[in-house]
Amino acid sequence: MKLKYILSAVAMVAIAKSSFAQYSQDALRFSTTQPGSTARIKAIGNANVAVGGDLTSVSGNPAGLGFFTRSEISVTPEYDMFKSKGDYLGTTTNDSKNTGNLNNAAAVFYSRLNTARGADKSQGWLSLNFGLGFSRTNDFYNNSTYGGNNTLSSITDYYADRANSSGTDLLADWAYGHKLIDLYNNNGNEAYASNVIIDNNSTALQRNVITRTGGQSEFNLALGANYSNKFYIGGSLGIATIRYNSSQVFTESGDVSLREGTTDVTRGFQSAFVQDQVTRGTGANIKLGMIYKPVEALRLGFNFTSPTWYNMEDTYRESLSTNITGDNSYRNNETYALNYDLRTPLKVAGGIAYFFKNYGFITGDVEYVDYSSAKLMTNDSYDASFDNGNIRTFYKGAVNTRLGAEARLGKFAYLRGGYNIFGNPMRDNGSTIKTASGGLGFRSGHYSLDATYLHSTGSNTFYPYEIGDASPSATLRNTSDNLYLTLSYRF
Repeated sequence: MKLKYILSAVAMVAIAKSSFAQYSQDALRFSTTQPGSTARIKAIGNANVAVGGDLTSVSGNPAGLGFFTRSEISVTPEYDMFKSKGDYLGTTTNDSKNTGNLNNAAAVFYSRLNTARGADKSQGWLSLNFGLGFSRTNDFYNNSTYGGNNTLSSITDYYADRANSSGTDLLADWAYGHKLIDLYNNNGNEAYASNVIIDNNSTALQRNVITRTGGQSEFNLALGANYSNKFYIGGSLGIATIRYNSSQVFTESGDVSLREGTTDVTRGFQSAFVQDQVTRGTGANIKLGMIYKPVEALRLGFNFTSPTWYNMEDTYRESLSTNITGDNSYRNNETYALNYDLRTPLKVAGGIAYFFKNYGFITGDVEYVDYSSAKLMTNDSYDASFDNGNIRTFYKGAVNTRLGAEARLGKFAYLRGGYNIFGNPMRDNGSTIKTASGGLGFRSGHYSLDATYLHSTGSNTFYPYEIGDASPSATLRNTSDNLYLTLSYRF
């Protein structure tokens, strides 16, 4: 079975829970996180590994906490504008969703170590700083819609294929009871086939509406130390949470051919296949990092993020409802619940930053994530071998790159810009996510204010149902425009 999807917009193939294969897709969805950061770091492409001295270090590279010489607290709200353009069977459909959230809130507490009178304030362990904070690492809020007239197939062809391949398929049983498929005898060979009429005069009008909400977040406790203003080291413990809600409604209308007595009659029909998913998860990870300054202007950083171990609670509900003109209305639904464990991939990242005295800096990060190493754990209620096979088959390692720069404008103002490429985790199809960002910052006394605009684009391919090479596909082109504002106070 083909699986073509990427990031938060992941296709959910319409199949019954008895062989429902969503968990490998969820493993990808919940592994594609980004560091939670302040508006300043978002403006420079989210490159944070080597910069240091920003509250992003609480959830990013904890070694950056060692650069602080004062305590600081900040809060970062965000406003997100998501747009989706769906191309399906020659028809284009637009959808959108706007939301606001708390993206980041963090604090660092400075603690000087060399307090002895007469101690050299530039040598040895100079400070040990403690940080804590909340960060939003993934956003699932989006609406996507696509639809058109299908002149080649119907989703009922998919139901018929399921009926022919399995003798105990709940969704196929529903479709048969709704008169969408029937058992036909063709030269002595009995097989299920669709009752929907697809010819020059009759097509299937299809529409798929996908609504998703929720996100991933982390609460981090971090320590960062400064040795001789040359070497900085840190570590953190992250408590991660997942809230994911998805609703997908695939509707189809057209004509069906039914046998009533000894006569074949044509009747109009409308049918809707609905899939609702609610997933909650809690997990933990650790981060270890360091930053080294071989010369005053140059910083080299490294960050390691362990796999996040999640315990997941998943509730999936599917229903099929059909109305046939002049006949009857039919409706069936079923709800399934499952607990399972998920291990996301580890991440390693390296960064470099070069500072032009007090005029600004340029920086870049490279991060590697092997998405094929994600793993679902088998338990008494769930055999993960099929999904783990899909993970190894369809996912691959990806490189994420982040570039950014900051320039000082006068005494109080800063201009920033950045670019971020989130690598494609799919072996086949999928796409990279490209993000451009820019922002302004103002610092005066104890206070600072940073504002950032971020624009990202990406595309993905959906298969609403699978019938081999004839499977219809939709291309979704997604655009996000996000605004971030960080207010900081130093004390």
